[in-house]
Amino acid sequence: GPAPGSPRGSPRGSSGLFRKLQVNQSIRLQRRFTLAHPLCFDLENGLPGGRSTLDPPAGPGLGRAPQAPAPHSQRRESFLYRSDSDYELSPKAVSRNSSAASDLHGEDMIVTPFAQVLASLRTVRSNVAALAHLQGPRLPEGRGPALALETLGELDWCLDQLETLQARHSVGAMASSKFKRMLSRELTHLSETSRSGNQVSEYISRTFLDQPAEVELPRATSEEPAGPMSRISGLRGPRRGASLSPATVPRFGVQTDQEGQLAKELEDTNKWGLDVFKVAELSGNRPLTAIIFSIFQERDLLKTFQIPADTLATYLLTLEGHYHADVAYHNSLHAADVAQSAHVLLATPALEAVFTDLEVLATIFASAIHDVDHPGVSNQFLINTHSELALMYNDASVLENHHLAVGFKLLQAENCDIFQNLSPRQRLSLRKMVIDMVLATDMSKHMNLLADLKTMVETKRVTSLGVLLLDNYSDRIQVLQNLVHCADLSNPAKPLPLYRRWTERIMAELFQQGDRERASGLDVSPMCDTDSTVGFIDYIAHPLWETWADLVHPDAQGLLDTLEDNREWYLSKIPRSPPDLSSPERGGPDRFQFELTLEEAEEEAEEEAEEEEEAALDSKASESRDTKLLSPGASQKPSDLPADGHRT
Repeated sequence: GPAPGSPRGSPRGSSGLFRKLQVNQSIRLQRRFTLAHPLCFDLENGLPGGRSTLDPPAGPGLGRAPQAPAPHSQRRESFLYRSDSDYELSPKAVSRNSSAASDLHGEDMIVTPFAQVLASLRTVRSNVAALAHLQGPRLPEGRGPALALETLGELDWCLDQLETLQARHSVGAMASSKFKRMLSRELTHLSETSRSGNQVSEYISRTFLDQPAEVELPRATSEEPAGPMSRISGLRGPRRGASLSPATVPRFGVQTDQEGQLAKELEDTNKWGLDVFKVAELSGNRPLTAIIFSIFQERDLLKTFQIPADTLATYLLTLEGHYHADVAYHNSLHAADVAQSAHVLLATPALEAVFTDLEVLATIFASAIHDVDHPGVSNQFLINTHSELALMYNDASVLENHHLAVGFKLLQAENCDIFQNLSPRQRLSLRKMVIDMVLATDMSKHMNLLADLKTMVETKRVTSLGVLLLDNYSDRIQVLQNLVHCADLSNPAKPLPLYRRWTERIMAELFQQGDRERASGLDVSPMCDTDSTVGFIDYIAHPLWETWADLVHPDAQGLLDTLEDNREWYLSKIPRSPPDLSSPERGGPDRFQFELTLEEAEEEAEEEAEEEEEAALDSKASESRDTKLLSPGASQKPSDLPADGHRT
């Protein structure tokens, strides 16, 4: 059996060995984590004197988050829980492979290296205490030497992991490197399945892994003479009718002859799945203004921060006017959707009363401005075409820096300074938070964000007995950055009719960029075809939302269920390719859609791995398995199978 106090549930060497965390059961009865509720958090000085992070909240927060339906009994888990055994530094199972889906569940496991090191060191401590007879019953006769060897193995593994750290890198970088490595391996297999799979793989790699492909750049051809970069581009004069007086502010900040219907639609402001398309129809195509105005009213932010209603409406109309209506996806509809999604996520019971009013204001504002003046092309396109924006921001998060500059610059327009009554200190704090959140919406930072959040969540789980103390700026802004990032990638977790409309829009924008690249003489970026939605969910959306659900468990289980249902719907729309008997060298179908075959491979691998584990437990020859922990061939994984489901 496992050593005393060991977080592992199976003997060393078995293919089902994982670092299983034993969390205090009394804490896990209601929620995997208990989040502390500081009544006030100062950006520079932390918690105020005399307050404990565990003091009860002042009162209920915005409590209209939707009730989650019963969770799916056998929900799939993301690729983060598959084996990374091809790259392990020692013969220990430091992550989960897919064969254990039926035995252990995500809440029982840790996959980030730093949290695994902490769990392993706790095992070492328990083992040493047992060897020294300091706690628990005496060890069985002859057990001491074996336990000592196991303890040395734990220490060796910890040393191997820690030796990979560089002093200037965060511990989250360990997880980021591991997750990128695992995703790259998944994408490599995916790219070999078909032309479609190759394009999806390339798109995900370039967009979310911060790995731009080398391209042959055309000669710079500018239609306008280059001028000094002394002004923020994209700024326009105030729109006609944008400036309002206190006496003329409409109920939701927009002039419309359908105010009653708009009010009825905005009754769902606090609910997940608000139909922003309907809001746009009823607000004269001003969904961002109407929704942000409604959120500020719901949260009483106008009163809290003494924001004049006419100033808020004027700023929002001006901001919305700087979103491009001719851009298919990154327009004010998307900004409104992200802001409303962030508003609902902030109201989740697990986060109730955790964040201060200033942090909430910063989050909603960051969501509103996060894509302003988006041209409908990617950062890489701007870099490849030598755009002035890329030159101004030195190719680093080009669009995100521009969105921030425009969003803050518009505050200087006439009657637009919604922060005019904040203290200088509050204003600086808000600006810092907004900058940190908007820069985190750069999709090339996705894997770093995910790894840092998962490392924080699992580390707190190991060290804090289930209590997540957000008692410093770094932890708090990390949660808020991921909250906005989740809101930015929330389309797959929305009701299917809404998700389908968003998918159509993003595809249209991607193809429009392809046309512009072709016209500029550039290589056309890999575009996701209409069958690639499942791949995006599997490799990007699911791991992110899975980690967020760990943080706020059980509040986001309904969103995970919706995500899974949407995936299954898109999966059902992918036709099977008939066998091509005329191509014997291919050994079967000419091309397979990767989304379908990945799922089949995963199911087949899980069934066979379970059978192999049962056979191994029944046999007496366990020593051979002890020396081949998760070695190639010990258990089949989806990443080990070719995409057509046949064995190699």
